[in-house]
Amino acid sequence: MEETNERQLNFLEEIIEAGLADGTYQSILTRFPPEPNGYLHIGHAKSICLNFGLAKKYGGKTNLRFDDTNPVKEDTEYVDSIQNDIRWLGFQWASIHYASDYFDQLYEWACELIKKGLAYVDDQSLEEIRQNRGTVTVPGKDSPWRNRSVEENLDLFARMKAGEFEDGSRVLRAKIDMAHPNMQFRDPIMYRILHAHHHRTGDKWCIYPMYDYAHGQSDSLEHITHSICTLEFDIHRPLYDWFIAQLGIFPSHQYEFARLNIDYTVMSKRKLLQLVKEGYVNGWDDPRMPTICGFRRRGYTPESIRSFCDRIGVAKRDNIISYSLLEFSLREHLNKVAQRRMAVLDPIKVVIDNYPEGQTELLSAINNPENEADGTRQVPFSRELYIEREDFMENPPKKYFRLSPGTEVRLRYAYFVTCTGVEKDAEGNVTVVHCTYDSATRGGDAPDGRKVKGTIHWVSAQHAVDAEVRLFDRLFAAEAPDDVPEGKTFLDNLNPESLKVLKNCKLEPVVADDVKNPVEENGVAAPHRFQFERLGYFCTDPDSTAEHLVFNRSCTLKDSWAKMK
Repeated sequence: MEETNERQLNFLEEIIEAGLADGTYQSILTRFPPEPNGYLHIGHAKSICLNFGLAKKYGGKTNLRFDDTNPVKEDTEYVDSIQNDIRWLGFQWASIHYASDYFDQLYEWACELIKKGLAYVDDQSLEEIRQNRGTVTVPGKDSPWRNRSVEENLDLFARMKAGEFEDGSRVLRAKIDMAHPNMQFRDPIMYRILHAHHHRTGDKWCIYPMYDYAHGQSDSLEHITHSICTLEFDIHRPLYDWFIAQLGIFPSHQYEFARLNIDYTVMSKRKLLQLVKEGYVNGWDDPRMPTICGFRRRGYTPESIRSFCDRIGVAKRDNIISYSLLEFSLREHLNKVAQRRMAVLDPIKVVIDNYPEGQTELLSAINNPENEADGTRQVPFSRELYIEREDFMENPPKKYFRLSPGTEVRLRYAYFVTCTGVEKDAEGNVTVVHCTYDSATRGGDAPDGRKVKGTIHWVSAQHAVDAEVRLFDRLFAAEAPDDVPEGKTFLDNLNPESLKVLKNCKLEPVVADDVKNPVEENGVAAPHRFQFERLGYFCTDPDSTAEHLVFNRSCTLKDSWAKMK
């Protein structure tokens, strides 16, 4: 989290400062505990920035711990991607751990709870357990196996560990209170039988701890001082505290903040997986996905995401953040750092009839008006150019200030030109625009002081570099993609215009040199980023090669969705 002096402390900062002031803690240790069963999304970015940012601000440290308690869904692919995403965002963990590191200790502690009469083996099926759990107004029913002896429970639990029983045939449950008003206290499941190969422990274990049992004890083993979770875990906090208290171990404490919700976006891991598996997107790093790797491929910068997370702040109540704020954060940063280049995405040829044939001159162009140190570059200019097709209109409406028959416009960094005529194909479509130029206006100003209202960008036809450009937009057309009538799903709100591919784009030649060398950010491969003048911010895509350049649009220069709304 980037800190500013102006803002007030958030509630977590107040808690930490109070604990440091009264001596409760000498230093703080936070953790980021993802399950390695998928790719991180922008909601995780908020948690990363919060946990690492708080530790950094108060001179503490942050652990990375993988909650790898479900071997069926977990994979080293996700472990690697999560580490990449955290590094790319600009953070480094103090140490890396896995819940599986603690499986032996967790098992011993479970045996200790059995010996204290606080846990038992239940032979009910999961469906029977659900049915007997009761409701918020109706107490649950005790399991018929709830009063087994300590000796029988220890024997059955050891045999569960030894692999004697089938999946789902038995569980270990905490013995608390089946009438407790907090449903989490109604004898929660601590272990289930699962004969599955684990990505780290192999086939050593066939019983695996549940999140509510493993999480607090893992925090305690690492001496985590502030276990920061999203708001949906607030009802789990009393159980978190109960396990720690019964075992008499280091008293880690859990705090909850509001999760990140963004309009026009879904962040359910199940739904994101559906989008990938059913081919609605091209993988987890599709630039339309809200995954961190998707944002990286889209051209977002670590600074822009950290800035966004800082802007939205830390709240105790869920709310919905505008996607436009995320794009604003990106524009703000790219405006400062992105090199300017000229690109024509939908080209139409312009011939300057009075410009000498075969002549080429180099014109000076500013690389970044926001940073004088970036200097200038040389852009080739010749008799034949490409301009955007929308920058010419044969029969323009009023207040059209671009190129049209008889009008004069400025070619950026170059000359004033006047349209004198057109060529058309058999269907009547304009294929070539003819112009004359005023040689006295080199650099874009007339010595006689005359003004033009239109300035358009261009690329020399002779020197242009060909490229494919992918215009990405929001994946969903509805503000609340999950808000659908009966019989519909979130998929019905997909935006059919979320991707347009342009094959015949023309770029100024320096771009080919710009992208030759690979880029890294915080040790992670990253794209080259540019502002294509008048068009938006763009970046190279991993599909790009020296022979076939591919660019993604990161965002437009202005918020086009705000206008539509």
